Amino acid sequence: MADSVTTRTPKRSLKTLAPKQSLGKTILQYKYFYLMVLPVLIWYALFSYAPMYGVTLAFKTFNYSEGILGSPWVGLENFQTLLTDPDFRKAFWNTVIISLMKLVTHFPMPIILAIVLYEFSRTKMKRFFQTILTFPHFISWVVLSGIIINILSKDGIYNQIIMLFGGDPNSPLVDESAFRPVLYITHVWREIGWDSIIYLAALAGINPELFEAAEVDGANRFRRLLNIAWPGLKSTVAVLLILQVGQLLTQGSSFEQIFNLYSSPVYSVADTIDTYIYRTSFTIGGDFGYMTAVGVVKSIISLILLWAANTFAKKMGEEGLY
Repeated sequence: MADSVTTRTPKRSLKTLAPKQSLGKTILQYKYFYLMVLPVLIWYALFSYAPMYGVTLAFKTFNYSEGILGSPWVGLENFQTLLTDPDFRKAFWNTVIISLMKLVTHFPMPIILAIVLYEFSRTKMKRFFQTILTFPHFISWVVLSGIIINILSKDGIYNQIIMLFGGDPNSPLVDESAFRPVLYITHVWREIGWDSIIYLAALAGINPELFEAAEVDGANRFRRLLNIAWPGLKSTVAVLLILQVGQLLTQGSSFEQIFNLYSSPVYSVADTIDTYIYRTSFTIGGDFGYMTAVGVVKSIISLILLWAANTFAKKMGEEGLY
């Protein structure tokens, strides 16, 4: 009886102490916090949401004299043209393959690197390796591509070493079978250090006494990583996986990297949706309605992938993004 009395009393007191406030009063109470968020909201409204009225171009034939709003409607004609275009289908599948392979080859690497660097936490080598591996992220793809082209070109260091051992010179940048692996390797090299920072932060948040207690109990390094480090990393891995899958068709295909490295001999395996839009717009001629339709299809596929990744994360017991 006494227990029932003690459990009811706090509920009534909480209701009394925290009465419901209207939205206006809440905004007024936290006005300085809302003022700090205001510039971000204005930026998104001006540069992310306001330009979205241009999506209507996907259902129109653009007329320069009448503008976007005055151009005539053509229904789904642009989408029908897109689905029957063999160049678009090739670019679409190249985008999917390159993006998925980049996800498979790159996503686990920063996790492994973070765990390895964490094991060096008692030495000065951790900071040295972290600096060396993070540095390439701050170099643009234009500069990195120049370095890669100089190394892998027909007269570069790569072919000089091959010729030294009696092989025939062959640049991977013009070889259809070797071009995609070059993309995957250079992408990992550039981003592995930067992406490992978040995982290192998550590992640093784990109570070190847990590792010490496990060590005293006789747990080896693998058991400590499996039973202490991985549960501490799992939620971070789930969130970053969702974010990467959501950006799979944009950052995954990486326009800057491919545009600066590819050439006509490897178009069949390297031309993605972004490079296809660029080449078609600036070399053949701009059909804005058709190009907008391509962008709309890419956005819809990205949205479906994001939803699938979020659902998968929830099935695995994580919270997801929404």
